[in-house]
Amino acid sequence: MDNATNFVKSWTKLTKEWNAQMEAELAPQLTVGQLEVLELMQVHEPMKPSELLPYLETTPAAITTLLDRMERAGLVERNRDEGDRRIVWVTMTALGRSEAVRGLAVRSAIVNRSLELVSSHNRQLLVYLISKVAGTREQSVSSDQKADASNNADGSDNADASDIAGTNHKADTNESSPKVGAS
Repeated sequence: MDNATNFVKSWTKLTKEWNAQMEAELAPQLTVGQLEVLELMQVHEPMKPSELLPYLETTPAAITTLLDRMERAGLVERNRDEGDRRIVWVTMTALGRSEAVRGLAVRSAIVNRSLELVSSHNRQLLVYLISKVAGTREQSVSSDQKADASNNADGSDNADASDIAGTNHKADTNESSPKVGAS
């Protein structure tokens, strides 16, 4: 299999496992979708339902249904704007705030259990590489790393693990590398 196929296979398996664990550990009060809304609201509260659309890959009707369920569960409130009654604002309740904190802790614990399978150094490398592929890597590159990058004659990004993590550790000896022909 090529790299893309291996990556998709591994990523799909990992995210399915994480989502199943999340649903089990968040239940019965919260779903993964509801946690996404609460996490957004921690940053952007109050929000109009239409403002959720760019963040949640769904339809306006699905957002309305999700907010209906969240309101019935006591996680959010919807209120009309006093200046323009056509506008509806969504805010978290006290229960919604506490469930957001709980849900984020559950998610962190699940992800950390997976990340504990590799060394601290390789965790840094993994997070760096995935954030770079996803385009979420912050642009806080040190001047040394900028200088190293400019020294690459072909302009490629040939940083190794020691450049990325800012250390000169050798590769982990406790972790086996893929064997040729191994499945």
